Amino acid sequence: MTADDEQAPPEETGADRPADGLDLARTLARVTARSTPRRKAAVRRSARRAPGAGRLSGAHPDDRDPQTLDIALTRVVDDHGWQVDLKVAAMFARWPELVGAEVGAHSRAESFADGKLVVRADSTAWATQLKLLAPAVVRRLNDDLGHGTVVVIEVLGPHAPSWKHGPRSVRDGRGPRDTYG
Repeated sequence: MTADDEQAPPEETGADRPADGLDLARTLARVTARSTPRRKAAVRRSARRAPGAGRLSGAHPDDRDPQTLDIALTRVVDDHGWQVDLKVAAMFARWPELVGAEVGAHSRAESFADGKLVVRADSTAWATQLKLLAPAVVRRLNDDLGHGTVVVIEVLGPHAPSWKHGPRSVRDGRGPRDTYG
């Protein structure tokens, strides 16, 4: 036994009670406390070399101060390069406001990739109307999102029913039509 063992407080576990987790933790703490002088010196040496370790907190603001949610979110968006993605998501949400209430009621933006915006219209008439308005819509969207973000708008008509029923079908077939004309 060493001198440290003699100075340690007597074990609180009686002969009638087995050692529990708290007793084991105390024993482990005593054992590691004996070997800490070398560790403490190593921690002090590494702390001296750590970046910003010599910096003391003061009255002036710095990076470690609490930040508002707005500043923190702006920093995250800037770090990840999500500015254009967030603007495009806002464009999808504000579609009726950007293209007008009437056109927005009969169309919706479906996807955006590589400067190509895909818009789906309720009917072929509204699809034609959107194709005619496409240059003005591109201009308005680029004013809102940034120059050159939207290059082209692809306007799609309404979803058509599928005429592929049954095991036999003809590729590029026109579906059920009048066979006499």
